[in-house]
Amino acid sequence: MHFIPEELDDYVVKHSEDEPELLQQLYRETYQKILQPRMLSGHYQGRLLSMISKLTNPKTILEIGTYTGYSALCLAEGIQTNGELHTIDINEELVDFQRKYFDKSGFGKQIHQHLGNALNIIPTLDTTFDLVFIDADKDNYSNYFNVIIDKLNSGGIILSDNVLWSGKVLESSFKKEDTSTPALIKYNTLLKEDKRVETVVLPIRDGLTISRKL
Repeated sequence: MHFIPEELDDYVVKHSEDEPELLQQLYRETYQKILQPRMLSGHYQGRLLSMISKLTNPKTILEIGTYTGYSALCLAEGIQTNGELHTIDINEELVDFQRKYFDKSGFGKQIHQHLGNALNIIPTLDTTFDLVFIDADKDNYSNYFNVIIDKLNSGGIILSDNVLWSGKVLESSFKKEDTSTPALIKYNTLLKEDKRVETVVLPIRDGLTISRKL
């Protein structure tokens, strides 16, 4: 979804940092071989994730929703030399695809893949986090927040993707089968009202929220 005219959006991308070659390869192969390739973060949002990670220089990163590993590699660009990135996904078929690109990067030994339900896995991780990226099933966004908030270090950042949901968050009625829209509305309200975090919503791509733990 474009919140500004497409030609201006193209200008923004053109005048932002170039996409690294490895991520270009990952992007192309995802579109060639993987279902629903639009789930990929992509060039512009990837550079934003990279910049935020570099600015925060986290020691520990948690990603909920790996997909083909594009966003994990972007986030890893800012990680400390001895840091770790834990990424969780439920799709077993993508594990080898992810690992191929993780190992091609300079961060392979720092990236730990977890397969299964994030709500079950996160409580078992014996660490706290400086940076969290949520980009998984929208119905569980509030549940993910509740399970990670106590494992987020003071001053830590939560990045939440797709929070504007193609503008559907403005709707007041939903189709019965649409559970994601009301779940995201609930989540956006949670971030606004929870006194443990301060939040800014960015109208970038499909909406990206930056929340900082106080």
